[in-house]
Amino acid sequence: MHMSALRLTVGAVVMAVGFTGLGAGTAYAFQGHMFNARDDLQQSLNELRVAVPDKGGHRENAINLVQQAIGEVNLGIQFGAQ
Repeated sequence: MHMSALRLTVGAVVMAVGFTGLGAGTAYAFQGHMFNARDDLQQSLNELRVAVPDKGGHRENAINLVQQAIGEVNLGIQFGAQ
């Protein structure tokens, strides 16, 4: 099948604009720092859970606060994705 150069050019431009729009939306929706923060908080939570529990209740408080922080980060990610 033979296509004209004009049709190929128009098709390429339309595809480029479409991919640019998709790429920009994806870049905006991707929240790398938020995901990194959540990963770091999850790692901290894992460390707190395996720590020796003789900390006068402070370890348990820290676990609860880190879980709250993870929840807040998740809510922020969800809000930013809208």
